[in-house]
This record gives sequence, structure tokens and C-alpha cells, in this order.
Amino acid sequence: MGLDDAENPVIFFDGVCNLCNSAVNFVIDHDPKRAFRFAALQSEAARNLLGPEKAKAQSTLSTVLLVEGGLISTRSTAALRVARRLGFPWNALYIFTLVPTPLRDWVYNVVADHRYRWFGKRETCRVPTPELKRLFLD
Repeated sequence: MGLDDAENPVIFFDGVCNLCNSAVNFVIDHDPKRAFRFAALQSEAARNLLGPEKAKAQSTLSTVLLVEGGLISTRSTAALRVARRLGFPWNALYIFTLVPTPLRDWVYNVVADHRYRWFGKRETCRVPTPELKRLFLD
């Protein structure tokens, strides 16, 4: 499966970050259509699917990547594009795309730069429960 032919948007996240894992849980809880698929940036699935983009993603685990139909979004744009698909009230956050990207990404980067200190870090990447296994790429 390549990213261009993926039916579902794929969220690539830092698998050892507690904040990132909490965000994945939030998306799962608020995505009743189960539209999203997930993969840790450190995973084999990320290595296989991202190809040349993997080097970019690997060099900065402080960003989330969202792949929708071959389009790759990062940082605040990725987060807002995810929120847009979650339905009301979360989709209302998409209005923040009107804020210039450098300002949105500055806020995103402040949180990303401090996420381990503020929210902690796991020793290993997340392992999905058997019920959620189908949502995670391997």
C-alpha cells in the first residue's frame, strides 16, 4: 500500500510522546467513522510508506504528519485538517487556518519543543489494543 492509493488519511506521530499518544486517543474517540489510520514515525510502516519523506520526518519527530490522498500536511496545518474531519465542535477549529501559518506553527513548535518535559515520554512506541489494531499500520 502506498500513500497515494490509501483510502484513509494517515496520521504519523511520535510514538513515544505521551502528548502525541493522547492526541491519537482523542482522534480515535472522536472519529466514529474510523476514517483515520495511524503509524508512529519510528515504525516500519512509516519507513515503508514515507520513503524519501521519512528522512524529513525522522529529523524532526516534533511534528505530526497527515497524509490525505498523497498530500502531506505538517504541524498546525495537519492538526487542523484532522480536526476538520472530526465533526462538530472540533471541526470549528479549522477556522484557525485563517491565522498565518508561521504564527500557528510558532505556537505548535513551543508545545512540541516542551512536550516531553510537560507531558512525559514512554520508553517504547505505543502498541494498539486488539480492538484498535486495524487502525494502525504495520
